[in-house]
Amino acid sequence: MKNYFDTHCHLDFLSNTDLAVEEARACGVNRILVPSVCPENFLKVIELADRYDGVYYTLGIHPCFVTNISADALETLEETILRCLSDNKFIGIGEIGLDFHIDDFDKEKMESFFHAQLSLAEKYRLPVILHIRKAQDVVLKYFRSFNLVGGIAHAFNGSKQQAKNYLNCGLLLGFGGTITFERSRNIRSLLKFVPEQSFVIETDSPDMNPSWLAKRAENSPKNIVRIFDFV
Repeated sequence: MKNYFDTHCHLDFLSNTDLAVEEARACGVNRILVPSVCPENFLKVIELADRYDGVYYTLGIHPCFVTNISADALETLEETILRCLSDNKFIGIGEIGLDFHIDDFDKEKMESFFHAQLSLAEKYRLPVILHIRKAQDVVLKYFRSFNLVGGIAHAFNGSKQQAKNYLNCGLLLGFGGTITFERSRNIRSLLKFVPEQSFVIETDSPDMNPSWLAKRAENSPKNIVRIFDFV
């Protein structure tokens, strides 16, 4: 049996984590990376990594969670990072980035939080998990302004030139269930264009459903196997 790694899975948002991990392992998915999204779930992702072999985590504040939190959250993030630096299950900063898809978000605050979290990644020499939606060039501009050690551009959907720019900065590109849809011509084209060693696959469970799941169904890490087969 092959050994699979789901490089982006919000295990803490699944309805039954024990079942999800059990089913994933039965399929050969023996490693799962769980990014946090806000201070309220920092302890949860740490606990999940402690509970399950092969589960790792990153710490960060997702751009879509920035609106309703204060700058104190950044202090909480750094305090949690400091406590976790000796934990070999803690492997980076994320999920962080920019999301310009929804117009009523406070872009200035979002960019401020992103900048601050990139600074933490530089300070502690940690890779990043980047959320990028309608903001490929702006995210890369911020990334280039720091001396960072790389990471993953999650759910990448930019142009080939943008893909080159990200790869040249030492980032890997993440592809998930979206590539299984026939209408996803741009992502499929990117997948053929990007060198095999320069991308990873992910489920983004419970979201980013592949084509064989109903729209409102819950995605799970076991689906990384069929996504991999499609790739």
